Amino acid sequence: MPDPMTVASGISAVGALVSAWQLRRRAVRAEAEIELLQAELAAERHAASHDPLTGLPNRRAFFRLAATLLTDAAGKPLVAIVLDLDDFKQVNDRYGHAAGDQVLVSVAQRLAAFAGDNLVARLGGDEFAGLLVSPTVDRRWIEHATRRLCEALAAPIPLGARSIRVTASVGLAPVHGPTQLTDALCRADAAMYQAKTVGAARAARQLVAEC
Repeated sequence: MPDPMTVASGISAVGALVSAWQLRRRAVRAEAEIELLQAELAAERHAASHDPLTGLPNRRAFFRLAATLLTDAAGKPLVAIVLDLDDFKQVNDRYGHAAGDQVLVSVAQRLAAFAGDNLVARLGGDEFAGLLVSPTVDRRWIEHATRRLCEALAAPIPLGARSIRVTASVGLAPVHGPTQLTDALCRADAAMYQAKTVGAARAARQLVAEC
């Protein structure tokens, strides 16, 4: 006949194992729920700070990130960029809004590739901005950078069986200090609008803001 104490000890051991297993399951479930909540929170934060179409930072995020970059720049030359697509409404009118969205995505990708690790953003509509660390802010470098960017943006964009070309008006202006971002963006914006008056006959519309 089994010893009652042995049986009781066995039952207690089994009960302990079951309890430990249940606690482990609860812990795993809690960890999974925490990870899910963290992922949802990260997704919400990303959605709040990024443009849903292009994936670039939005206007609010651009100014927040730019302020941090300006504080951490440690005297490095910085250049503000503002660009706007020329006659973008015609793309939507002629090819449809889906094609227009694809153009905006392509422009965003090309701008990001041009900027590398630097900050670029979609401010809204067909307007984009950036803040670049540059080796210098002399006029020759800015003119060269503007020309390269305009050429990159003007390359054909595939849209199904066809491809189209769009041009952009671009303005660049040096940022003279941590508190001068708004002023630099205004000067870059003014240069960009001046570029729009150059005329559609030019392959790349561009003007450089005065340093």
